[in-house]
Amino acid sequence: MSAPADGPRESVPTHPMISPHSEREARKGAQPAFAAPARPQPPPPTGPPVWDGPPPKGASPQQPSVLDRVRALMDRVSIRWRLTITYGLLFFVAGMLLLFVIYMLVGWSINDAWPPISLPDAPFAYQQKFQQEWTGFRHLAIDEARKALLRRSLLALAGVGILAVIIGYLVADRALKPIQQMTTTARKLSGTTLAHERIGLKGPNDELKELADTFDAMLTRLNVAFDTQRRFVANASHELRTPLTINRTVLEIALGDPEASGDLKALGRTLLEVNARNEHLIEGLLLLARSERELSVRKPVDVKDVAETAVEQLTSRAEEAGVTMTAELRSAQTEGDPVLLERCVANLVENAIKHNLPEAGRLWVRTGMVEGALVVQVANTGPHVPAYEVNSLFEPFRRLNADRVESARGAGLGLSIVRAVVRAHGGNVTAVPRDGGGLVVTVRLRSR
Repeated sequence: MSAPADGPRESVPTHPMISPHSEREARKGAQPAFAAPARPQPPPPTGPPVWDGPPPKGASPQQPSVLDRVRALMDRVSIRWRLTITYGLLFFVAGMLLLFVIYMLVGWSINDAWPPISLPDAPFAYQQKFQQEWTGFRHLAIDEARKALLRRSLLALAGVGILAVIIGYLVADRALKPIQQMTTTARKLSGTTLAHERIGLKGPNDELKELADTFDAMLTRLNVAFDTQRRFVANASHELRTPLTINRTVLEIALGDPEASGDLKALGRTLLEVNARNEHLIEGLLLLARSERELSVRKPVDVKDVAETAVEQLTSRAEEAGVTMTAELRSAQTEGDPVLLERCVANLVENAIKHNLPEAGRLWVRTGMVEGALVVQVANTGPHVPAYEVNSLFEPFRRLNADRVESARGAGLGLSIVRAVVRAHGGNVTAVPRDGGGLVVTVRLRSR
């Protein structure tokens, strides 16, 4: 039976509950039935970005003043020319001041020395007219004398001023000579020359002598610090070699036991590989510490013989890696430690073999004389090396695309040892990326 029409109606809640299904639909992006239809979204922008707003606010550029322009110009001038210009300006200012004083003194001197003349017997009117003319002659003489003096003095000042500028340049060069000596010494300094390279400036005890002595004292302290560091590395490396040798012996004995299980032998072989890598790292640290010291052995060396020995030692390794080695060796004489130079070339060749193409790799070794300098060049194919990464490869424990990370290809000391050996022999080493991948490393040494 239905309810009467005028009976109480069931109240409808103002805010009905939303079911969990509606929440799931809202999270999925579905719109409720009562929601307004969404406006169509514009497509994403394409092409290069275009500025469609007002121009950015910024301070309007101010025109530089004359003084600012002069300062900017002086900042681009070397200190030698600044001193020369200062000497020249001071000379011209002093010359102009002296010229002004002489200009005034000449007029005063003529005025004081001008003789007075009187005509006592002449009429008064005639005497007055004569005195006026005589005074005019005096002023005319003063003006003519000053004009002649000014004209000739300016010509003399210009000629002597040019000479003063030349002398000022020579004086500035002479004054800056001790600084040039300090700069030359600082450029020649390296970790291997701190022991004997000093400025040793001779002269009076002035500011420059005090600066040079302070710089020499700083070099002495740096040499002590570097030498202490090298001794620590060498001593630590020596101390680490003993336990590594003991570990290798124990592992070899364990692997030689016929009753050892397969797992034990596999673990022993892994530990032997780790131990061999640690020994290689210690040997590299010892060689690096030795290379950074001052050379104790200096004898005539033919770099061709050194390179031939290194190439012969690494030929088999290159064949195993599938790398074709091409050697073009010419005689070039220098003085140094043959063992270190051989290690230097061997590191370059070994590094070129390790970081080469996995198949059909190429390697080129060249030695000879170029423009009076001894040159050793090693080039190889391989992965692309970014130009900004090349210099960092000469740092200890640095590898391409990996910084201080374990690597099966080595400890990251090969190129560091090369740089240390080359610097100890007074040379330099550079590397550039090779077109097509790989590196071209060039060592330059002084010839005999």
